[in-house]
Amino acid sequence: MNRFVLAGTGSGVGKTTFTIGIMRALMKRGLTVQGFKCGPDYIDPTYHTAVTKRPSRNIDSFMMSHDTVRAIVSRASQDVEVAMIEGVMGFYDGKSPLTNEGSAADISQITNSPVILIVNAASMARSAAAIVKGFQMLEENSKIVGVLANQLGSKSHFEIVKSAIEQECGIPVIGYLPKGAVPTLPSRHLGLVPAIERGDLDSYFDSLAEAIEETVDMEQLLEITKAPSLDVKASIFDPQPQGKEVHIAVARDAAFNFYYEENLELLRAYGARLHFFSPLQNEEVPSIAQGLYIGGGFPEEFAESLTINEQTKQSIRAALERGLPTLAECGGFMYLTEEMVNRQGQVFPMVGIIPGRVRMQDKLAALGYREITGVPGNFLLNEAEQAKGHEFHYSTYEGELSSPAYFSKGRFRAQQEGYLHKNLVAGYTHFHFASNPQLVKNWLTTCLEGEQ
Repeated sequence: MNRFVLAGTGSGVGKTTFTIGIMRALMKRGLTVQGFKCGPDYIDPTYHTAVTKRPSRNIDSFMMSHDTVRAIVSRASQDVEVAMIEGVMGFYDGKSPLTNEGSAADISQITNSPVILIVNAASMARSAAAIVKGFQMLEENSKIVGVLANQLGSKSHFEIVKSAIEQECGIPVIGYLPKGAVPTLPSRHLGLVPAIERGDLDSYFDSLAEAIEETVDMEQLLEITKAPSLDVKASIFDPQPQGKEVHIAVARDAAFNFYYEENLELLRAYGARLHFFSPLQNEEVPSIAQGLYIGGGFPEEFAESLTINEQTKQSIRAALERGLPTLAECGGFMYLTEEMVNRQGQVFPMVGIIPGRVRMQDKLAALGYREITGVPGNFLLNEAEQAKGHEFHYSTYEGELSSPAYFSKGRFRAQQEGYLHKNLVAGYTHFHFASNPQLVKNWLTTCLEGEQ
């Protein structure tokens, strides 16, 4: 099959634009395409899913084992012709500046996937070859098999860059995009606007595909990106029901849509049946629910609607007060506080279970991987159990969390965080269940115990 990593020399080089444009162009040829995203990002996979009509998958060599990465890629690629893995930041950028852990380079090695490197070659000629050469030489087996150039001034500019790179680096430059060739993807404080809010994006995707088809050699792309199948005999995603079926309510709509697809699949693998409901539509927590999951997203963008939807808020308060085992991550944590303050200073009452308020700000409040250790009373993780996750938000919590939910360790800090109340575990960190599936078992066991 065809499987490749579409990597960049750095952030903002055009990875997402090329990725979704190539996806659409391949689909127009009648090929089935599966998208993957290196790292913990939630938003780029939303675009992949909107283009391919298949759930895109996050793969991350820090938050999950190498075997799990291979299992995710293998399982999702069973019935496709092309698997595309969009990189993160620069090709070698990951958890640490001293290793490849968590980088697109690491993922390419783990999955044995060739790499197409995107270079912003604006205002460059032969110097573009020096950049590509450096990326080739940093690692002996970089797996870089081809180059795409971005932001070029003309076709003749492309020919100059192409000849320099091919002479000095010995790999083909398979195409380019000129400056202004495609509309710019919109952005806001958390990056690209989720496709779920944008409505019908087909015309936008078609314009990207048309631009790609004009200046990228798609046949050559397919020729140089063939990869062997991944041999995965068993994985953590194989069905492992714990007994009785457990019903988990999941808040899912435009305000709450940051869920790792594998988190949901692990819940199902261990015997959960998921029931989705929408706080934006003022829907109640399903009465059948034995557990509740409120993920992250953009509650601040829908604060007014969330405030007036009292039916949802009351049902969540009732569920938490009767001890429904609940995980609330980032946006879910924000929603459960007493109130939210937007950038304009407007105050919006929220669910009111967690004392204090959250305040939006223009400056990034937290970003990075987290190693999480439980505390006594945390039904997901006890004090001897650990998991991994990620934090990324522009809001700050104002109040006193006298009952922290877990101990969180990042690159620059280690401290108690979150809020623990009865069977509620809430905080800014997004857990990746594949980092420790035991937390799924713990959750479902607690749900069943509550029914006894």
